[in-house]
Amino acid sequence: MKATGIVRRIDDLGRVVIPKEIRRTLKIREGMPMEIFTDSAGEVILKKYSPVGEMKQIAEAYVKSLTKLTGFGAAVCDTEQVIAVAGSAKKDLLNLNVSSQVDEIMKSNTSFSATNNKTVPLTKEISSEAVAVCPISSNGDVLGAVVLIKTEKTDEKLTPQATELAKAAALFFSQQMEE
Repeated sequence: MKATGIVRRIDDLGRVVIPKEIRRTLKIREGMPMEIFTDSAGEVILKKYSPVGEMKQIAEAYVKSLTKLTGFGAAVCDTEQVIAVAGSAKKDLLNLNVSSQVDEIMKSNTSFSATNNKTVPLTKEISSEAVAVCPISSNGDVLGAVVLIKTEKTDEKLTPQATELAKAAALFFSQQMEE
């Protein structure tokens, strides 16, 4: 754990203000759900809550199926990072932050499909080409995305069927979030 040197008092309603600098650095926005943990040493730990992250096991199985059906790599992301991935770059992409382009696609809540080989980077850290990005949303809030990824083995163009499979996966996750 990293010490910040910042001390805050609890108010009469039990609230503690998270300093603006920390909120900005960790991309914590107003209304964002936070999960609260405690440990045996008496520490209270706040963690950004990811409903998509709670479905990690299902996401892992789903991306394996998408990869087999489409021939492309596949990933499921929450709004910040890759939580499940299948295909050739599996270990390299897991837990990496999504690129600003994928973030913008998610925020627009509209699907992206590569046309004329125009792809977008999936992550900030590693060169990976997303050929389809389908947002996962629940009650109007975008919670993540299903992504098809171009691999070294994938020289073929994105088909409408592959895009529809990614959209179906995003719809499946969206419906799971609403239940």
